[in-house]
Order: sequence, then structure tokens, then C-alpha cells
Amino acid sequence: MIDFMADKFIPFEKLSKKEQRKINLMKRRDWQGINPVTRVAKPDNSYSRKQKHKTDYLSEE
Repeated sequence: MIDFMADKFIPFEKLSKKEQRKINLMKRRDWQGINPVTRVAKPDNSYSRKQKHKTDYLSEE
């Protein structure tokens, strides 16, 4: 495929669906270890439902 593309320029839209698929697969092959999921830092001033200090009041008898 690469030799064919080097000889003559053919617009992407005019390539066969099979050739378009090969090119698209090569372009989106790998993320190089990057996780594509967007990650957002938790705001500091948000309300936390976790107890800061878990105290067992029943065992202090």
C-alpha cells in the first residue's frame, strides 16, 4: 500500500473503503501509554461525606 501511495497521489475520499480503513487503523493505532479517559481533579472545597475521624463510641464503655 505504501509503494502504491508513493507513486501517485489519490485523495482520501477517492480511496476504496478497504484502503481508507487501513489508513485510519494506522493513524489511531496506539495511545503510547496515555489513558484516553479524561480525569478531573477533585475540588478542595467540595463536601465530603466521609468521616474524618472514625470513632467507635460503643467500645469506650
